Amino acid sequence: EYSTSLKIMDFSTESTSRAEPLTMPTFDVPYFRYIDDEGAEGEEEWSSSRSLSSIEEDSSADSAVSDRYVVVSGTPEKILEHLLNDMALDDDNKLLDDFLLTYPVFMSTSDLCQALGMEDPKEALERKQKVLHLVSQWMSRCKDFLREDQHVKIFMKTLYRHVLSDLYEHPALEKELVIISHFQNISETEQFMSFFLFPVLCHVYVTMDSFLSMRVHSEVVVQELLQAVAERMGVSQGEIILVAITYTGGRLLLQPQERVFSASLRSVERLHVCRKDLGEVQNPFVDNSEIQQRTARVLSLNTWDVAVALTDVDWTIFDSMHEQEVIYFTFNRHVCSSHTMALELLLQRCNEVQLWVMTEVLLCPTLCKRVQLIKKFIKIAAHCKAQRNLNCFFAIFMGLNAAAVSRLSHTWEKVPGKFKKLFSELEAITDPSLNHKAYRDSLKKMKVPKIPFLPLLLKDITFIHEGNRTFHNNMVNFEKLHMIADVVRLIRQCQKDRNGITQKSSSEVRAYIDCLHVIDNQQTLFELSHRLEPRA
Repeated sequence: EYSTSLKIMDFSTESTSRAEPLTMPTFDVPYFRYIDDEGAEGEEEWSSSRSLSSIEEDSSADSAVSDRYVVVSGTPEKILEHLLNDMALDDDNKLLDDFLLTYPVFMSTSDLCQALGMEDPKEALERKQKVLHLVSQWMSRCKDFLREDQHVKIFMKTLYRHVLSDLYEHPALEKELVIISHFQNISETEQFMSFFLFPVLCHVYVTMDSFLSMRVHSEVVVQELLQAVAERMGVSQGEIILVAITYTGGRLLLQPQERVFSASLRSVERLHVCRKDLGEVQNPFVDNSEIQQRTARVLSLNTWDVAVALTDVDWTIFDSMHEQEVIYFTFNRHVCSSHTMALELLLQRCNEVQLWVMTEVLLCPTLCKRVQLIKKFIKIAAHCKAQRNLNCFFAIFMGLNAAAVSRLSHTWEKVPGKFKKLFSELEAITDPSLNHKAYRDSLKKMKVPKIPFLPLLLKDITFIHEGNRTFHNNMVNFEKLHMIADVVRLIRQCQKDRNGITQKSSSEVRAYIDCLHVIDNQQTLFELSHRLEPRA
């Protein structure tokens, strides 16, 4: 399904013989040949100057032809030259959008900056304007994404200096100079506040295999974190301390005013809450009355408010996610981990919601209340779908369908028929058959804004990547990149009209959702499951 059908035409500059030109394809995908310095027979037919309108005249019956473009394929530098020399760099240029979305696959940011450099003062005004326009398009798409990239900083300073020196001779460059200076003049305060306000999901372990998932700001100090943990656990803040466990097994007692996410704590594997008097890991599951209170609290929450609060957390992260994060996650994850922060947070949140559903059900010792919990989670999932949050919708269903929960046959037997019917109808959307057709159809019908199921989107990109070569004889397989860009553009589409989904939930529900208590040990979860309903 994802394989490309690139046909290689070997135009060697040393050979006198040329391959016969192929006829123009009629299917709705980009078509390619290699860039050649000397040209080839049939150049007029293959020329990139052949406009989209002329293609439409040849295939007026094809309703999807407006998405087709003709592009030559070659080295990254040659593709960039093709963009600058032969194409109009407007906002609707599909090839330019594909290039700017997927360039990290085949060239580094440093290489792109070098290729766009304007070192020659004799370059024509039109050429300079095209370079500057491409850079402005690049910056507008990347927003704050590349602001901390040192290569981009140096490149923009150099570019600004060149444009400034050319301004007297070419006054027409003044508009582009304003765009560059805007990127240059972002204040340090804005950068700091942007970082300060970015949500961070902090795991604070309260037992050896369970943690509180706390939504905090990146500058949070130990005292603030302990106060939130104490409130969630119903203990006095003075009774507990925060201990950092390093990867080597060492234990560090953190001081009240110490920043939790400071550079000195990068070697920390886990944060643990311990009793101050004993220095042992806190265990909130010993007292059966506490478990009863825990279940009662969940059951008292309004299901719509819970769905709103869950969606609010997801939207805060998803709205800050840059579309290129999925590219870096798939191709350069280990090199550019700082470029995938929001995406990884959203994937982490999806996993936590799944574990939260399992934890709440499996920690409920009473059959009738366990049935009520399952009914509640089915309703929450339905509300998440109504709020167009399919990432959280899938997470809840993965929790309910997990083996440790689905094996509770006595519990599921007691679930009323109308809830079983609703469960089956909603579960059909998660059906993986026909490449998740039910989910894809449902997502397509939803108006924006909406949150897609991110793991499946990453799976699509991974399948395209692993099923197709990035290079053919050192030439970029741009058809593969076009398909990847089409998947990535789904994020841009889903993020449109963000204000259309803003809702409010009660402060009690928000406080609960901002601090989910989950067990992340599958063996413990299965032990709890067998304790509730022993194997026959």
